[in-house]
Amino acid sequence: MRKPPIKTGRQVQFKQCDSGKRLSYIDKMKVKIDSPIGRRQYSKRLGAIEPVFGNITVNKGMNKLTLRGQEKVNTQWQLYCLVHNIEKLINNLH
Repeated sequence: MRKPPIKTGRQVQFKQCDSGKRLSYIDKMKVKIDSPIGRRQYSKRLGAIEPVFGNITVNKGMNKLTLRGQEKVNTQWQLYCLVHNIEKLINNLH
């Protein structure tokens, strides 16, 4: 860095479980996903969300946002989604 930071950095604080044994975040996520509620939620995600992102990024090749600024990026993402939805409509009509 050319200039040292003027402000202090952000501080993050994590709560530890009372049992003394500290679980890693991977272990916590495994416990969360392996619960009955977690399994239901994760199965819905795999069926609803993942194919959309996979289609947009891999099949359409739209894996980079080329614009800058929140408003422009939102517009570009909406165009990607519009292309995806139009393709779904065309495939369902035929």
